[in-house]
Amino acid sequence: MSIVCRGLEKVYATGAARTVALAGVDLDVPAGKILALVGPSGSGKSTLLHILGAMDVPDKGTAQVCGRELGKLKDREAARFRREELGFVFQFFNLVPTLSALDNIALPARLAGRSARDARARGKTLLERVGLGPRGADFPDVLSGGQQQRVALARALVNSPKVLLTDEPTGALDKRTGEEVLKLLVELVREQNVTLVMATHSEQALAFADEWVRLEDGRIVARGSGRAQP
Repeated sequence: MSIVCRGLEKVYATGAARTVALAGVDLDVPAGKILALVGPSGSGKSTLLHILGAMDVPDKGTAQVCGRELGKLKDREAARFRREELGFVFQFFNLVPTLSALDNIALPARLAGRSARDARARGKTLLERVGLGPRGADFPDVLSGGQQQRVALARALVNSPKVLLTDEPTGALDKRTGEEVLKLLVELVREQNVTLVMATHSEQALAFADEWVRLEDGRIVARGSGRAQP
């Protein structure tokens, strides 16, 4: 299993107010599979992604990703784990506006300690793979939304992660562009045998998932496999 979660609980407190984000979540995701997380806003999808991405820790329960129990990682270990084992794709791309497309892709490889030459070589290979080979010198502000998301996808894969986490990866795109990006995302994770967990409201995305789970009020209330719809 790439991901094993048992009894995850998370509560956020602001003054006297308490928000239950997760309430006893159990989850298993085999290596190389695609899991869709669905549910209304506030159901716990983003909190679960943050825990799987070693960006937050549960109040109770355990989360193991790639054999590591994330709650036991110290800050420096968690940062290294995110750099070397995980990839992230967000709804609004989160590209660095002052870097070219190629340099955006190469940045995580440089942060992981690779040489500039190696990082750029990896970046060029992925830029070609996502269909943007001639656009490496362009900055994000001259790229369309779909092109920016392709750059973000290439950036997420530059360090050959074992797990890719995506939060509404097509939420900022029109239907046709979103479907194109989804197809490319699935092709790439299948090629590299990457485990993919995507939080989504998109019915298009569900069609590409091996399994899905539906969250409501921090609990898994339904789950299924294949192209079954929640």
